[in-house]
Amino acid sequence: MQQSRRLEEFKKSVTNKFNIYNSLFLSLPYKNVENVGMLIPLLLDQCEKGLKAGKDPQEILEVFFSNFVDVKDERERLDFMFRIIQYVERQVVLYDSVEDSAFPKLQEYSRSLTIKDYFGLVNRTKNWDKVSKKLSTFSARIVLTAHPTQFYTPAVLDIIAELRSLIDDDRIHDIDVTLQQLGLTSLINAKKPTPLDEAKNIIYILRNTYYDAVGELYQYVKSNIRDDKFENYNLMKLGFWPGGDRDGNPFVTSEITKQVADELRLTLMKCYYNELKDLRKKLTFKGMQEDLNTLSGKLYKAMFDPNAPISYEGIVEHLGVVREKLIADYHRLYLGELDQFIDKVHIFKTHFATLDIRQDHSKHLLVVETILKQKGAIKESISELKEKELVKWLLKEDMSLDPNDFDEDIVKDTIANIQQLAEIQAKNGEEGCNRYIISNSEDIFAVLFVFGLFRWCGWDEKDITFDIVPLFETMKGMEAAEEVMQTLFDIPSYRKHLERRNEIHTIMLGFSDGTKDGGYLKANWSILKTKETLSKVCKKNGIKAIFFDGRGGPPARGGGKTHRFYAAQTKDVANHEIQLTIQGQTITSTYGTKEQFIHNSEQLLTAGLSNNLFGKELVISAAQRKLIEELSDLSFDKYDALKQHDKFIPYLENRSTLKYYTKANIGSRPGKRGNKAKLTLSDLRAISFVGSWSQLKQNVPGYFGLGTAIAKLKEEGRLNEVKKLYKDVPFFRALMHNSMMSLAKTNFDLTSYMKEDPEFGEFWNILHDEFELSQKMLLQISGLKILMEDEEVSRESVKIREKIVLPLLVIQQNALYHITQNSAYKELYEKIVTRSLYGNINASRNSA
Repeated sequence: MQQSRRLEEFKKSVTNKFNIYNSLFLSLPYKNVENVGMLIPLLLDQCEKGLKAGKDPQEILEVFFSNFVDVKDERERLDFMFRIIQYVERQVVLYDSVEDSAFPKLQEYSRSLTIKDYFGLVNRTKNWDKVSKKLSTFSARIVLTAHPTQFYTPAVLDIIAELRSLIDDDRIHDIDVTLQQLGLTSLINAKKPTPLDEAKNIIYILRNTYYDAVGELYQYVKSNIRDDKFENYNLMKLGFWPGGDRDGNPFVTSEITKQVADELRLTLMKCYYNELKDLRKKLTFKGMQEDLNTLSGKLYKAMFDPNAPISYEGIVEHLGVVREKLIADYHRLYLGELDQFIDKVHIFKTHFATLDIRQDHSKHLLVVETILKQKGAIKESISELKEKELVKWLLKEDMSLDPNDFDEDIVKDTIANIQQLAEIQAKNGEEGCNRYIISNSEDIFAVLFVFGLFRWCGWDEKDITFDIVPLFETMKGMEAAEEVMQTLFDIPSYRKHLERRNEIHTIMLGFSDGTKDGGYLKANWSILKTKETLSKVCKKNGIKAIFFDGRGGPPARGGGKTHRFYAAQTKDVANHEIQLTIQGQTITSTYGTKEQFIHNSEQLLTAGLSNNLFGKELVISAAQRKLIEELSDLSFDKYDALKQHDKFIPYLENRSTLKYYTKANIGSRPGKRGNKAKLTLSDLRAISFVGSWSQLKQNVPGYFGLGTAIAKLKEEGRLNEVKKLYKDVPFFRALMHNSMMSLAKTNFDLTSYMKEDPEFGEFWNILHDEFELSQKMLLQISGLKILMEDEEVSRESVKIREKIVLPLLVIQQNALYHITQNSAYKELYEKIVTRSLYGNINASRNSA
């Protein structure tokens, strides 16, 4: 009943409103745009009918141009297609705005557990002491990344916010004017953004959304927790990767890192200054003016001058004096507002968000090898040293390094960056930058190289105020993780470092490369098993394990329903804190408004807390584990055979948008690691890998191999075992739900013309057969009649979004075809492919 009311509200507040406002696009200020506006529905109709009839994109567009537009010249047709793309991009923006506007209404009919619901459950079970104790230490950290699928500029985000508020009030005339503004505003970057540009774009969201949202969420918990001494300022923490994540991005330098740290602090000072300004309008009492003016002056200077920081302790001390006077002399007037401001200062301190440093292990290997060569410890290769000798160099030998003594940029910059981190901590506070993450960790040296580099760069071992975080993301890395961590715990000097870090070890597990490496089920099952194993190892050694999940946008990169994922973790997984990355367009689509941020943050908190306080603990029995293992191995074999197919990489290179990701001015990071001439799967970034399958509407990494695995057990008469697994094991069910979402966003009709392709026809059929089989098998084990049957609103939203971008995708496929034919307009067709990426990425909201 609740779901049908929610669907009814969705149709009223989203579908109907979008259809009405979409008609306003007829007057958008483009050359001949009236024709485009009227012809888009005709083109959509032709695309839907043509694809169902098995026509290829060229035929569909030929019929359209001949029968409806009467444009015969190829160059004119290209111009017209560019205008269609512009139109569709803005339809997507409008739809996003309508859906965002409807979000609060739709949540009234949601089955999701909010903090309010959670407190209601606590009230009924009368265990306030238990929940108060848990909430006083529990926290969630969302880490915002700059992975290149987020490209709306602040100007466009402002327009979306304006549209959202106008749609709330149904102000048709103002919506019309704002849509015209949107039509004249460029949606894409004129040039590739720098890492600093990316950081500023996301800092814009911190300032305009998260500053107030985190404060409000904290106040709600504090006022309902029934604990007068509640002071868990870490309840909701923010992390930040733009400007700190140099993995695969040579444009992130030590200077960029410093600039981004400054930008975070300066922006926070602006937030503090503006909030204090509002408070000063209320605290107009004579005895307080001097204190308020002094603080205001310091904040004003600190928000413009990077070299005039004010400390967290300094701000709190000023506000403490004001608070005492307010209580003693002014009847506590406006004390609530002042306390809320003080709480925000305790939450954000002087850093706003923790800037993480990340680099690939191979780069540290190169740096350490170069340093040891210069010091005469080796002649050419680090392999000349035995393991014990290398460990001794890293942990015992002292040296003094000067970046200018080295020629290689990566060596100079790594040394310069580690040397400047103390200065960043001095200005932003220790929490401003205190984590160093190592991608592709597979052995102890992933961690020890960083520990050694800190020592060599002038850090006293006792003063290394950084958590060194291994990122186990490949199948090999996850298999080695237990031995790696135990060996590290057995090293006395590293163990002492952990004592100084409060006996806590953060360990990151990456979904993106895991899925690319091992396939969907194998990767996710391996991650859960690794978490369980590492939880035991840490517990045995008296270490508190905190898992940091590298979750991308779509299920293929660890995305999907976040609450469902965390609520499905077993009792054997350490549950002290939830940490995850939020990336790409997921930042704006899931956490983009204050209401969305609060709701989705609540989902993280309630998922983590529910595992501790309500219901039975989740256990996967030995028999269930054996079955998941079997399915995992079967699906991996199928996926691995696909990866080994000689057309796997050529198909992506020649029939997808893979090579165009780097041409789009979306992000600063290259689309692949290294600069080898020949593309290999290991060098390929998970984002462009998954994104390319998404643009093809084939979504292979999100399900491939599942159909074959389940069908094999069905052949053996064991389908009921899998059905029972789906029913009884929330973890398995969550994965299958995510795969069904991937399947629901798939449209093989778009590329059905490829089945006759002399080079790639056989490969396309392998993909299509597994898609059909996976859909059939998942519906059988779930008992559903259609994909996402039990998620009506999400299904409806996906359907509308897919319809909006279908003409764009047909144009994209047509362009890819003409590029292979060496058209005289090849360059323009390549521009069409690149440009068409934007609208489709945004419409999917979690495509890469």
